[in-house]
Amino acid sequence: MSVLRRAVLLAGLLGIAAGAGSPGPARGEPVAVHDFRGKALSLAAPARRIVCLIESALSGIFMLGEAQRVVGVATSVYRGDVFPYYAALDERIGKKTLPAPGNWDFVSIEGVLALRPDLVILWAQQSEAIAALEERGIPVFGVFIRRLEDVYREIEALGALTGNPARAREVVDFTRSEIERLRGRAEALPRERRPSVYFMWAQGDLETSCGGSTVQDLIELAGGRNVCEALEAEHAIVNLERLIAWNPQVIVLWPNERRDPADILRDPRWRSIAAVREGRVHELPEVFLCDLWTLKFPYPVKLLHRWLYPGEAGGIDAAREKGRMLRALYGRSLP
Repeated sequence: MSVLRRAVLLAGLLGIAAGAGSPGPARGEPVAVHDFRGKALSLAAPARRIVCLIESALSGIFMLGEAQRVVGVATSVYRGDVFPYYAALDERIGKKTLPAPGNWDFVSIEGVLALRPDLVILWAQQSEAIAALEERGIPVFGVFIRRLEDVYREIEALGALTGNPARAREVVDFTRSEIERLRGRAEALPRERRPSVYFMWAQGDLETSCGGSTVQDLIELAGGRNVCEALEAEHAIVNLERLIAWNPQVIVLWPNERRDPADILRDPRWRSIAAVREGRVHELPEVFLCDLWTLKFPYPVKLLHRWLYPGEAGGIDAAREKGRMLRALYGRSLP
């Protein structure tokens, strides 16, 4: 998990209410939506010059086929394992010519204004940057993702803001149908049969997400039980004694440059935990493919289900599923 993820997860404790608008009008017509702050946005026509400083929202714009409207991106797009994917999606990113005037932790107001945007997309809790831009008459769409339903609302709103509600409905319907199929499979599993799962974010071994989070959705849809589901927290830091008492049967790591499953398996502090004793410690692959704040959500669900039920007949072919997902959402295969 990137530092971006941690900052936004921590902001979940502030309890910002979600409420993005519904699909908007066709191209060329006025646009009216509400963002995740509950703020009403009205545009005379779909945005033509978008500065999007949220990597997951940028992913959604590319799913809509509206990359040509983007004139500025987050600095995180040029780092880590997400860069090759975005480079393949937009040659301006591949050539590093698309400006990046900020990220979750810093926004260059002057840099944004220089791009002459008619819409800026920021995290809803970036209040100072939002205020500075709105004072200058720049419309800002504030995003806050807590559950999978928020992702659907975000994409529908982006469809309205880019004048492409039909494509927004298409990609949302694809993911929604995948999720409903996975939900039906999970709900058919007796609760007592579902393995207990501890999810580990990259910032620290004891940083996790509990009830009321996208991680909770991930684990439930995969047919597992989140060991801390009774706690309502998008981001929580637990102590080792508590984790040992929970005794998870499976441990799942967010993509992590600092630790991998072998490190956890070798760590003497974890030896008494069932997942470690049985070698059931796994790491999700690239952030781009497994981003829990995008419509790619079914892919990590399917990977986790395979780890929870390794003996199940008809397990997924990860490479095939990856290709099918990317073609449905982006209209093409990617590296």
